[in-house]
Amino acid sequence: MNNRFDKAIVNLYEAFHGNTLEPECACQCAVGTISEGKDQWKHFSDDHGSLALNYVGRVHELLGRRINGYLPSELLKIEAAFLKGCGYSLPLRHNGTKPSDPTNKHIQFQGLESVIKVLCSLEGKSNIMDYTTLFNPSVKSLSETTY
Repeated sequence: MNNRFDKAIVNLYEAFHGNTLEPECACQCAVGTISEGKDQWKHFSDDHGSLALNYVGRVHELLGRRINGYLPSELLKIEAAFLKGCGYSLPLRHNGTKPSDPTNKHIQFQGLESVIKVLCSLEGKSNIMDYTTLFNPSVKSLSETTY
């Protein structure tokens, strides 16, 4: 397992099934999980869930610095997708919209679906969560389907 995509998927899978995902915690949210429990990424923006890089984020981006293969702007896209998919209004605010139970598996799965879509997009892959290709009449068998 060499690439960032595979590592991110494995980390997210283990966190989801290990009940350690916590959307509001910088170490246990989607990006915290991809970053293996580290929270340095939170210093790239002034607001959790924002896509706007702050000064620190822009400097790291310009220097090409990455966390587990991802640039600061990519990490912010991933986190925003997770939070929005879970039902949060962005950026995160104490009086903003949020799910009643952020640890609910259905809510977290929706967030992870959004994350996986972004991860696939960053890699130039088709969305691996898109099940519609399974029912495409032009595809003769599953073994011929490319993901």
